[in-house]
Amino acid sequence: MVENVIWPAYLDATKSRAEGRRVPLDEAIDDPTVDEIAESVQQVGYDAVIERDKTYPREYEPRGRVLVKGADDASKTDLVQAVAAYVAILRD
Repeated sequence: MVENVIWPAYLDATKSRAEGRRVPLDEAIDDPTVDEIAESVQQVGYDAVIERDKTYPREYEPRGRVLVKGADDASKTDLVQAVAAYVAILRD
């Protein structure tokens, strides 16, 4: 079973690509939380596990991460972009 990791920095509009953002700036979200990401992962149709005590290697403050289980049929890029779209919808 494939287990993907989604860090909040992947979706963060305040980060540059060099700092870890993986989605285009027009799809990025200001300061996403692991709760929003986990809810979006579940909306996409996968199981999500939140690990709050983890720190992205390019950051100093722990913001956590979300483990995505069972995403065998999607590439990581597609998964991250779909999650970013759902987080944006949740905020509206």
